[in-house]
Amino acid sequence: MNLSQKNLFSKQSFTVIGLMSGTSLDGLDIAICRFSDPGYRDFELIDAKTVSYDNNLKKKLREAGELSGPGLIALHREYGEWTGKQVLEFLENKHPDIDIISSHGHTVFHEPHKKLNFQLGDGTIIAATTGIITVSDFRSLDITLGGQGAPLIPIVDRDLFGEYEACVNIGGFANVSLDIDNVRKAWDICPVNTVLNRLAGELGLEFDKDGNTGRSGKVINDLLIQLEELKYYEESPPKSLGTEWLDKFVWPIIDQKNYRTEDIMATFYEHVSERIAADLNKHSVKSVLFTGGGTKNSYLMSLIKNKFSGRVVIPDEKIIDFKEAVGFAYLGLLRILERPNCLASVTGAQKDSCSGIISLA
Repeated sequence: MNLSQKNLFSKQSFTVIGLMSGTSLDGLDIAICRFSDPGYRDFELIDAKTVSYDNNLKKKLREAGELSGPGLIALHREYGEWTGKQVLEFLENKHPDIDIISSHGHTVFHEPHKKLNFQLGDGTIIAATTGIITVSDFRSLDITLGGQGAPLIPIVDRDLFGEYEACVNIGGFANVSLDIDNVRKAWDICPVNTVLNRLAGELGLEFDKDGNTGRSGKVINDLLIQLEELKYYEESPPKSLGTEWLDKFVWPIIDQKNYRTEDIMATFYEHVSERIAADLNKHSVKSVLFTGGGTKNSYLMSLIKNKFSGRVVIPDEKIIDFKEAVGFAYLGLLRILERPNCLASVTGAQKDSCSGIISLA
């Protein structure tokens, strides 16, 4: 279905597909959401699914940053077509009336200080494959305006989950969103599953279920001190993290000595829980909504609860798994409605912006 300018602003509700691929390479999250007037802040998560990446695609995504220019563009188009086909397969036999697809894409480069960013998954190809208007590339405009291009979800936290003092998402990286002096602020706290999943892989595991491997290890104090002393943690927001930062600062610390992987993981769990709790306690937060795959890690959550002085709120499993996909559905809707969807107070840009490239089907 294509939306025409004539009826665009008269709709009482929009049905939007949000697409999210995180740095932890768990797969593509697909969420069908309905947003209702007034303000389109009332939402219903109609259906959702995670499409796992096979080993071949996971390898391509992991190594995308090493490709040549033509190779990267080819993968950009290939991943866009693959994404569109996953959407069509998900919609088969469901037949909801979809107004918009909104795709985060898969981050390959995120170095805002160089004004460099790239999300795989060509929105024009998603639109052409599905026949549905597609919004993509939400970061570029904000970065051009001097911002970090991230985090993007804080406006979603404010508008859709405003009953909580703060929202923390634990995925490849952990990020937080909260109001400080009545102004929405947000930042990446620290890496999480990008590190833990790679370490688990060294032991032949896809991930560390319930944190059992880390739970069995012993904290290495010297390693913990070096992680805690990373300069990023002393910086004030706006700030964000990417895999380039990991490669430059974190992996050299972890790889410098022949530690047991179980002990490295135990140390990293301690580090992550300390960083998350410290940021929340610093701002005297009393209630926090936790989402993302890391929320299912019972060991990690127990460490956070022991260090955080406030109340931890864990929602139902669909919101845990698909909050970011819901968020991108909302960001895409705001783009179509020509309303700000990227907050300068969060990213450090010159001004709020209405970000995203619209591809008409």
